[in-house]
Amino acid sequence: MKVALLMAVVGLGMSGIVTAAGESIESRAGKLVEYYEKEMRPLFVERETAWWNANVTGSDADYAKKEAITNKYNEKMSDSKIFKELKEVRTKLSPKASLVLRRQIERFYLEAVEKQTPADLLKKIVAKANAIEKIFNVTRAKVGGKELADSDVKKILKESKDSKERQAAWEASKVVGANVEKDLKELVALRNQQAKSLGYSNFHSMSLELSEEKPSEVLALFDSLDKLTRDRFLALKKDIDTKLAAAYKVTPAQLRPWHYHDPFFQDAPSVYETDLDATYANQDIVKLTRDFYAGLGLPVDGVLANSSLFEQPGKSPHAFCTDINRNGDVRVLANVVPTEGWMSTMLHEVGHAVYASTYIPPTLPFLVRDVSHILTTEGIAMLFQKFSKSADWLKSMGVAVADPVAFNAAGKKLQTAELLVFSRWAQVMFRFEKSLYENPKQDLNKLWWDLVERYQGLKRPENRNAPDYAAKIHVVSAPAYYHNYMMGQLFASQVHHAAVRDVLKTNDFRNASYVGNKAIGDWYKKKIFDPGATLTWNELTKFATGQSLNPKAFVEDL
Repeated sequence: MKVALLMAVVGLGMSGIVTAAGESIESRAGKLVEYYEKEMRPLFVERETAWWNANVTGSDADYAKKEAITNKYNEKMSDSKIFKELKEVRTKLSPKASLVLRRQIERFYLEAVEKQTPADLLKKIVAKANAIEKIFNVTRAKVGGKELADSDVKKILKESKDSKERQAAWEASKVVGANVEKDLKELVALRNQQAKSLGYSNFHSMSLELSEEKPSEVLALFDSLDKLTRDRFLALKKDIDTKLAAAYKVTPAQLRPWHYHDPFFQDAPSVYETDLDATYANQDIVKLTRDFYAGLGLPVDGVLANSSLFEQPGKSPHAFCTDINRNGDVRVLANVVPTEGWMSTMLHEVGHAVYASTYIPPTLPFLVRDVSHILTTEGIAMLFQKFSKSADWLKSMGVAVADPVAFNAAGKKLQTAELLVFSRWAQVMFRFEKSLYENPKQDLNKLWWDLVERYQGLKRPENRNAPDYAAKIHVVSAPAYYHNYMMGQLFASQVHHAAVRDVLKTNDFRNASYVGNKAIGDWYKKKIFDPGATLTWNELTKFATGQSLNPKAFVEDL
């Protein structure tokens, strides 16, 4: 019998993968993809559905289901025999093999790497993260015995002129940090244990490398952004502080974190002449969102029908978009109230939704029927959210604005302010998490406020020694993620400039309108959505814009 006909059964998981002696690497790669489709894909859908249900209901039963299916998925993904075959095939697969096949193997590999740790450790990580997320979702700030929704806290921070009331609301919003501090530190230790078992120095470094980012390059980019934005931010903050101090009848030196309009100062305060919220007070935010995307030739009726858009007990107080099955079941969780902030948020989250299996071609295989990268989907979402601050956009959408000139002036000021303020907040998050995982035993409260003072210019409250860093849910549920928001901002500016030049034939990037322009929607389909995950984030950036990711367009947008 010829050697080539001898069959060898490689024990790869419950189903097994049968390979022939001398079989081509391409054929073996194809069988790995078939394995993923058969064994992992159903568990992926079950896991995403359980995650969605837990965040919507907040119930113990749904959180238990979420934890159980996540453990099942991780256990299957951690199969060492599958990983051995995957690692060998990835190494030997020819560059001449089809792009789609190579990307499927690469994405399978990158997902599987961090699961190559003992099953009990993975279960501990899942259980700990699950428990902390539940605390976040059910905890509500309390002031004077009254329970406040997240939107109530922000309303006080935006509208109250009473510094004591503001301080009480701000401190109440941080209570969740103290509630989860112990568990979070244990989770950080478990994540580092996992990373070190796989040969990485710490979890943060591992996370970047497994998302196809080089830690040293990301740090260099953030150092560059710090230099590019520092002076302009300080000038902006001086102006903001002058206005806030006058509003609250204190001196600029007396301003503290609760005097700003967001609990973390991640958004710019509304200190300009026109109140953007007033225009949205009687508007149907969901309808405006639906109509805008429909006008681009990107209708989202199915997305909105499957979504959970308003507050309810036990539900996560935050906002996100999730692709349940990479087959068109895309959902948004939100807690909409009629404000400019929620208009912006809905444009953002539904921006994620159109750049998902809603419009990524169904002909792409499951492993690459996905966004190219975290930063690219965040970039598209942040690009679309900017329109909420434009009176011209509102007019095109059929909304009357009492004083369009004043609205546009305030909107443009706020837009620039938000980009600058967010860039500094992203510096805090990136550097805090990097240092957190490099040295988790340091004084984390001090580290947090040292970074806040340095990059955001806020003064730490006197005699406060509380784990305020732990009140940011991303540190728990989306670790080593926040830098992608900032890189996404660079991507957003760069892509927007390319779209405006290519379709609208103008360089007036700040005033360009997308409303009712299906050619713009077609450009995004062709340049961003159609490739799915067949291109890496930087390859996609070059494909869409002709250049690698860089800060030039972002700085122009300031």
